[in-house]
Amino acid sequence: MKSSKKITIGIIIFFLIIALVIIGRYGAGLYFKKKFSKRPPPGVIVEVISYKNFSESLESYCTSLSSKTKSYKIKKNELLEPINFNKKVNKGDVIAKLSAQTIIAPFAGVIGKRGISGSSLGSENTIILTLDDSKNVLCDLKIPEVYAAVLKKNLKLNAKFSAYKNKIYKGKIESVASRVDAQTRSILARAKIINEKSEIIPGSLLEIEIFFNDKSALSVPDTSIMYEGNKKFIYQIIENNIIKKTEVETGIRNAGNLEIIKGLNQSDKIIAEGLTKVRPGMKVKPIIKPQ
Repeated sequence: MKSSKKITIGIIIFFLIIALVIIGRYGAGLYFKKKFSKRPPPGVIVEVISYKNFSESLESYCTSLSSKTKSYKIKKNELLEPINFNKKVNKGDVIAKLSAQTIIAPFAGVIGKRGISGSSLGSENTIILTLDDSKNVLCDLKIPEVYAAVLKKNLKLNAKFSAYKNKIYKGKIESVASRVDAQTRSILARAKIINEKSEIIPGSLLEIEIFFNDKSALSVPDTSIMYEGNKKFIYQIIENNIIKKTEVETGIRNAGNLEIIKGLNQSDKIIAEGLTKVRPGMKVKPIIKPQ
């Protein structure tokens, strides 16, 4: 009897311990759930959907030309005074004094010299004096015929000159040829580029980016897009700062932004940064990203 009683007491104590463990774990779970449920919602960078300008572009190369240029053949022995080369002159200034005549600048520009061999001119005593107006430079571009439908006068463009790698020069298309070159399958277009400080030297190789199909469209930052196969999604902020996963259709990309074709409306709020910290249905603390 004593042995049976001991076994019974042991079993009761065993089950009491198990019950205490279960109750303790349940109580601890309630405590931690209550504690962590009080955590504030995570802060995320939010952007308000608005319209921005978008455009497509094509790239090409060209050689710069002076917008105005004039050359003079001069005999060295006729010069009364030395010529100040690489000097800027205004219209009407004297650029060379010769024994027989005085050469007056017909327009503002920079005085230069073009090296010509004596044999080509018949005398080593001859120099070619040049006057170039380079405040605006011209540029002839060969554009593939596939762009014939969009290539037109006054299209805006950016130009880059390797000597000033981080600088962009603004310009536009001045004229477009009326026919396609049958040999190169291209259309000739002339561009005019603003060169106020005369940094682009005539004859320089320029990188050109021409913009077309300008339009205003709803935009989101490309950091807000999530890719799942062929589909694209964003996290949209709805009532009470709850987030919703929304499928979108996008168009062209421009300066870190994507055109929204379908899925969002103007003034909608979306998460621009911090996608890894959230999931659908969560409440968040919006931090509005300045425009």
